[in-house]
Amino acid sequence: MTVDGDMEGFIPQKEIVYNGLLPYSDQLDREATELLAEIKANLCRAVLVRELWPGVAFWSRKLFSFLKLYGRRFSKEDHILFIKLLYELVTLPNLEPHMMQIYARLLIQLLKKKELLSRDDLQLPWRPLYDLYERIIYSKTEHLGLIWFPNSVDHILKALIKSCRLYFPASSTKEMLDEWRPLLCVFDVVMQKAISNMELFLPTIMPPEEHSQGFQMWFDELMNLWMSVQNQPSWEGHLVNLFARLANDNIGYVDWTPYIPTIFTRILRSLNLPVGVSHMVAPRYLTNSYDIGHLVLWITALLGGPGNPGQKQLTCLFNSIASFYHPSNHGRWQSRLMRLLQRLPASVVRRVHRERHAEPSWITLVPECQRLTDEDLQDFTRSLMGATLLAMFSKTGSTDAAYALQNLALLTPELAIPPVLEKTYAAMQTLTEPHTLTATLSCMIGMARSLVSPNNHYPEGRAHVLPLLVGSLPGVDPNDFSKCMITFQFITTFTTLVPLVDCSSAPVCLCMRVCVLLCSCRCFALIDSSTLEQTRDETETDTQTHLESLVELGLSSTVSTILTQCSKEIYKVALQKVFSFATSNIFETCVSGRMVADMCRAAAKCHPAESLRLFVPHCCSVIFHITESHGDELDKELLWNLQLLSEVTRVDGEQLLKYRGDLERILCVCVRLRCKRAYTLACNLLEHTLRSLSLIYPTEYRSTSGGFDSDLPIRDWGRAGDVAALGVCWHVPSQEEEDFVFQLLSHLLHPELQRIKGHISGDQPMSRCAVLLQSLAIVQHCLLGAGSILPPLDGLHVSDLVPSMVNLGEIKLHIGVHYDDSRENYRESICQTMRLLLHHILEHSEDDTKSLFVIIKIVSDLMFFRGTHKKDFDSRWKSFTLVKKSMENRLHGKKQHIRALLIDRVLLQHEMRKLVVEGSEYKVVHQELLCDLLLLSTSTYSQVRSRAQNVLMAALGTFSFSYRDLIPRILQLLSPQHTTGTQQQFKGALYCLLGVHSGVCLASTRDWDCVGAVWPALVSCGLSPSMNLEKPSIGRLLDDIADRIHRQHDTIGIYFTVSHIFSQYAALICCFQSLIFSTLSSFTCRCLRDVWRKYEKLVNDLLDCLEDRDLPWKFEHMATDLLSLQLRDDHPLPPDAVLYFTQGLVHDSISIRKVAVLAVAGILKQQKRPVKKVSVKPSDISGIEEELEGVCVGDREGNRWLQYDSNNLPLTQEQWDSQHYMEKTHCGYHSWPREMMIYAASEKPNDDLPYEEMSEGEKIIFEYFSDPEFIDQLIEFLSLEDRKGKDSFNPRRFCLFKGLFRNYGDVFLPLLWPHLEQLASDPHESSQRCVCEITAGLIRGSKLWSFSKVDRLWQLLCPLIRTALTNITVETYTDWGTCIATACEGRDPRKLHWLFEMLMESPLSGEGGSFRDASLLYVLQGGLAQQQWRVSELLHRLLAYLEPKLTQVYKNVRERIGSVLTYIFMIDVALPHTRPTSSPHVAEFVTRVLERLKPLTSEPEIHNHVHEENTQETDERTQAVKLLKTVLKWLMASAGRTFTTPVQQQLQLLPLLFKIAPVEIDESYDEMKQDARTCLSLMSQGLLYPEHIPLVLAALEEMAGSRSWHARYSVLTYLQIMIFYNLFTLLSVPAEVLRIRKLVMQLLLDEQLEVRDMACTTLSGLLQCQFFPLDSSLQTQLQTLSQTCLPKARGELASTDLVRRHAGVLGLSACILSSPYDVPDWMPQILMDLSDHLNDPQPIEMTVKKTLSEFRRTHHDNWQEHRQCFTDDQLLVLTDLLVSPCYYA
Repeated sequence: MTVDGDMEGFIPQKEIVYNGLLPYSDQLDREATELLAEIKANLCRAVLVRELWPGVAFWSRKLFSFLKLYGRRFSKEDHILFIKLLYELVTLPNLEPHMMQIYARLLIQLLKKKELLSRDDLQLPWRPLYDLYERIIYSKTEHLGLIWFPNSVDHILKALIKSCRLYFPASSTKEMLDEWRPLLCVFDVVMQKAISNMELFLPTIMPPEEHSQGFQMWFDELMNLWMSVQNQPSWEGHLVNLFARLANDNIGYVDWTPYIPTIFTRILRSLNLPVGVSHMVAPRYLTNSYDIGHLVLWITALLGGPGNPGQKQLTCLFNSIASFYHPSNHGRWQSRLMRLLQRLPASVVRRVHRERHAEPSWITLVPECQRLTDEDLQDFTRSLMGATLLAMFSKTGSTDAAYALQNLALLTPELAIPPVLEKTYAAMQTLTEPHTLTATLSCMIGMARSLVSPNNHYPEGRAHVLPLLVGSLPGVDPNDFSKCMITFQFITTFTTLVPLVDCSSAPVCLCMRVCVLLCSCRCFALIDSSTLEQTRDETETDTQTHLESLVELGLSSTVSTILTQCSKEIYKVALQKVFSFATSNIFETCVSGRMVADMCRAAAKCHPAESLRLFVPHCCSVIFHITESHGDELDKELLWNLQLLSEVTRVDGEQLLKYRGDLERILCVCVRLRCKRAYTLACNLLEHTLRSLSLIYPTEYRSTSGGFDSDLPIRDWGRAGDVAALGVCWHVPSQEEEDFVFQLLSHLLHPELQRIKGHISGDQPMSRCAVLLQSLAIVQHCLLGAGSILPPLDGLHVSDLVPSMVNLGEIKLHIGVHYDDSRENYRESICQTMRLLLHHILEHSEDDTKSLFVIIKIVSDLMFFRGTHKKDFDSRWKSFTLVKKSMENRLHGKKQHIRALLIDRVLLQHEMRKLVVEGSEYKVVHQELLCDLLLLSTSTYSQVRSRAQNVLMAALGTFSFSYRDLIPRILQLLSPQHTTGTQQQFKGALYCLLGVHSGVCLASTRDWDCVGAVWPALVSCGLSPSMNLEKPSIGRLLDDIADRIHRQHDTIGIYFTVSHIFSQYAALICCFQSLIFSTLSSFTCRCLRDVWRKYEKLVNDLLDCLEDRDLPWKFEHMATDLLSLQLRDDHPLPPDAVLYFTQGLVHDSISIRKVAVLAVAGILKQQKRPVKKVSVKPSDISGIEEELEGVCVGDREGNRWLQYDSNNLPLTQEQWDSQHYMEKTHCGYHSWPREMMIYAASEKPNDDLPYEEMSEGEKIIFEYFSDPEFIDQLIEFLSLEDRKGKDSFNPRRFCLFKGLFRNYGDVFLPLLWPHLEQLASDPHESSQRCVCEITAGLIRGSKLWSFSKVDRLWQLLCPLIRTALTNITVETYTDWGTCIATACEGRDPRKLHWLFEMLMESPLSGEGGSFRDASLLYVLQGGLAQQQWRVSELLHRLLAYLEPKLTQVYKNVRERIGSVLTYIFMIDVALPHTRPTSSPHVAEFVTRVLERLKPLTSEPEIHNHVHEENTQETDERTQAVKLLKTVLKWLMASAGRTFTTPVQQQLQLLPLLFKIAPVEIDESYDEMKQDARTCLSLMSQGLLYPEHIPLVLAALEEMAGSRSWHARYSVLTYLQIMIFYNLFTLLSVPAEVLRIRKLVMQLLLDEQLEVRDMACTTLSGLLQCQFFPLDSSLQTQLQTLSQTCLPKARGELASTDLVRRHAGVLGLSACILSSPYDVPDWMPQILMDLSDHLNDPQPIEMTVKKTLSEFRRTHHDNWQEHRQCFTDDQLLVLTDLLVSPCYYA
């Protein structure tokens, strides 16, 4: 296959553009084509020979690397085939989870750019993916430990489905709805599954002509469901996410207008903001709030269109929540508010980009009429600016606000930038508030590009650049670290965007020179105050602190940017200043010296020729002078000049050649100096010189290519780089530079290697370690300097590591270097010398750890280093993405980054190519080095071991399959036969198995050969002579290994089948039609047999270890744990292991018993016999055809047969057999499934399993559980207490007994029964718990027993449960509740009628006191709640039984009854298409209750007069009070749990609550008052629908006329919360807004002072969230009231006038308080009006004073800004009012 021939006519899908800018780009096309051909050929061969591991896995990783290096550089056909092949791979039925994850990640990567493939190009079936999702997320065997998934599997699967759903066929929506509609039963947990599946799978991106097959099929149904459901059930969030996605994908195709008020009301509610004084939140609201990311998408999609209704609501939303953004307000709601503010502008920017700037693709465009206009964007910015400016100074930092402002400035710079500029200038003037400066500067940084770019919207922005730069310079302050760093960032950002060029023709640039020089002066001052002497005591270390290194980084990058962006003239002046500063002082080399040297390096990089001309001759002459005259003496001047020279040589290598003689001379002298600091600096100089000469890198980063020589540089301000014409100037090493590098190596490196060899051979031993360290330092720095032009280690590769029928070779990438074979290969020489030295040191002087540290570093660099370290690359990539994020223009997209950033990205691409090493071939030379590292990893000193282990782990992650070579060598050290080992070796070997935190863990590789060797070795190492458990470190290490295996273990595959279609795709990709693999099936079978053998061998090896009597207990536990991990759902456990675990149930050790319980439960699940199911048609059973009726949900004739009916219970064998049973509770509530499967009635009544037919494993369990002694022991152990007070019902034990009775029937019951009876009569906690677990297992296990057995069982069980319930205690009642709930879960109630009838007998008998009554109700509730809608008859019976008993005296019984009532009425929901339920109705119940509460409704005020019980006449009243207490408990319990709130019924109870609820919060109030208060608070938070609003207001108006002022006061608190929580719904009904205004004004004129005060607070709140405007009519009304004349007489009349006047003043006060953080136009006048009332009689005077003091408190922060709004006269009056008079005046 010729590569060149393939290239013609080839159109790649999407390449990485940066590859084309590399200096060796001409070679990359050919390389990519060859590599792709190799990947295709090998991947397909691996698929065709069915070799999933290692073949397919290895080459799919290579495809991943290909995508990283070249992007999607393949044809569309290849792209589609790759996707289809991987889709088949991912959805293979028995694929091991880890492999599935690898393929899924790759598939996500291939599907990432959705614009490349349209729905016509690619279609993927949805069902295989759904089956996979179902199999993994809802695994039936995971909880029993039969399959283990990786932790991230959920996350990856969801990401995969999101990528694939775009390509599901048009018919898929209908199929999905048919699949999931039957699950829509709101009471069942399965509802969560149905809705989350819909959110995940339903496709929403379709062409308009397919909408009828897409969202239109479900939109109305789900929208109506969402509109009618209340109290935020857990699945509501998924619905919101689905709607948000639909809205975003189909802007203009869905009409949201009718729903907008509801949407915004619910968004506001989901923010959980505190309102009013006594606010309490129903707990469900806190956990199930909506996801902010999706809310933001939804809001963004609602904007725009005719009239822009969404924007009006958004403005109102932000007006109502703006004050929460003020820095003084803080709470747990704050993070959600901040996220909303941060993400909303970004989302709008994305939408505008999509509408105006995105490349056209196959995805439907937003219709013209729906697009956002400039006017819409201005409205949007205005609505957010108020909140954003407050959020800038938030206590959580300014990053969220800065990100929001960055995006707002992109949309509308003219509105976003001026207010922030104003705040920035103010902050620069102030000295007392540095936090305001850091906040404003960080916001300005994000807006920098919008400020300086050529922008028609905000042309005056550029005039602010210089004032801002000059104003920020005082921020370079050594005493305030955060201010200093933000200032550096600010200066760097602006100078990156603006060329610093003097061009007198443009006045804006005149003071550039001044700015640069001022900046350099500030930097010098900073350095002067950072010298070591000033920042440390004598005794402290002389290394840099973290803060100092950050300042150094900030300083050098700032100077570098400034000088890069300078014109030549300014640069020369600045350079001269830097030079004279550096050379006129001698700095210490630790802190200030490093800063100055960095500054000089930054200067030198910009124009190397000029700067080297100054620095190199100066430094060289000083160094020569000192070394010649002083010899080896330490001299500060020498050190400083060496440091300076080592930094300024980090420039373009070509310029260094001019000084090669001087440099070489200095190096030869200085690397041999004896002083460590001197030779270290000389080695740095050597490394930097070599790197400058040998690396490939860009030489300039200016903001425009080709310098700043244009006429008007101002045109280049803020200009983006052009990827197509970037004009990168590369430094590529010339021949002359290479010669110089090798000359240096031969003069410096070669002699050192010879000296080391002499030392090893003993010819010239080095006298001291220090001398050897110096030689090693030179070797190390030579390798670091010249690593990029030394060829990598090569040689033979290690054969037979892994059996494979596919080539597993490595990829050779070209990185711009041509290795010259004629020169000496120094990497090889260093490698050989280091190996010799290493063995020499370990033999003769193992305590020379410093040399060993250096050798380990050198070995690491020999293997991996080719010019870049992975760690450096990662940190640079991270900082690149951060800078990109802070300066990108997401509005225009298309890589409009600044030029310097683009050049950086190209360099990163080059470095990434150097670092692609994973999957490198494992060669003999690597094998030798790894063995040496293993030697060091198990040597004597812990630090040496630790460092060697890190390098070893990195190597294992790099070289393919090297771990298979190394594991046997490590295990040898752990083996009991290894008698010569030391404890250090033993520990080192264990650490090698544990691995580093994030890397490879050899103890849990997914490779049968390795696991089969490692796990038994780990257990048997307990017998090793070096093992000593008395050392805590070894114990901890073993725990860590076991823990790591547990955390990282996922099931390793045994079976896999490859479908025929799968092979077809493979053949298509590579045109392999001619190949026929006839031997394949036999080969596959052989492989499978091998794998089974390995699996069984591992299990048997672990069992052999366990049989050893000398094995310490810790290792026995470890072996049991490891053995339990080998249970699988696709292969039975070998009988010996079954025997071990069954015996383990009665082991002496509790931890082994716990493992055995779960393991035996899993084994029983493996042994479960398949049960026959038959398909039935519901219409045949009910005789009703439902299809004709349309959608119909809930209780109806068609599902009556599923309901519990006491007249038709299966009491005899015939009745039992004649009925059809449906165990799943949700089934039939909504629509019926396409095919309804039920268990077939068992043909043979004798359903016991004969002993002969049992498998080996089944016989073992049968024999043990038939043994009375075993059962005695087992029950004794199970009824022991584990952790006192912490034990609870154990689901694992329940699963054990369920499996036992399911698989074996009632065979073991006779043996167990005496124990159960004995335990049931014992009131001890642990005995009762044991009965609970066995009873629940028994009831669930008997699901498919024959009638005779079940009947016999219940004759025994009912008395047993009765006995147990008479012994119920505080500790055990929850366990019995769990037991009955577990027993009834997923069971047909008709099959459990014995249990229900028994529990219903008389729960409130009163025999065992109030506790027993409450407990029995709790247990009954547990059973009924599981049955939901299918036991309506029982619910009616229970309600009828409870109603007379509602007047309970005991609080705990009342609370329990309240909870039970909630469940009884939960089924009565008002959801769309739902029939009236046959369960009890709330409305009828409330009517009956109100009748009984009559004695209370007639009273004006209610007190809890229960103490008058004995008097006959109050008996009715007393009963009513008790009843009311129970009703309150019911209202409180149902507040957050029901799905729809019966508003009308609650309103009938409202007047009563208003009468009781107290005004102030006081713990001493009795229970009834507190409950009433809570109920009011919870009811006021309820969601209202437009039709309910008039009813609620009517009730409130009625209460506002009540004689009790407490009630009138409570009306106002109720109103505040109700309005806030239903804001937009209320605003959509203007008539009701007027009613509320009238009501508040009426209460403002109330005769009671407290009510008037609360009306004032309410009014200010309503004005603040702009519920109604502060228009002139309202102002006039309030002013008129406030001017009511007060007659002189002190009569009755005077008091009404006073009230009117006070009401007016309160109203004006409410206006002032409604704007706490700004001064609107009307405020000054109202303040003046208020000041006139300062001398009025009380309470007016008090109100005015309070208002003025509150005004002063809230406006104090920004008073300089606010005072501009007042005239001078007003200011005089205000100052008099607000400043307290002086005491001495």
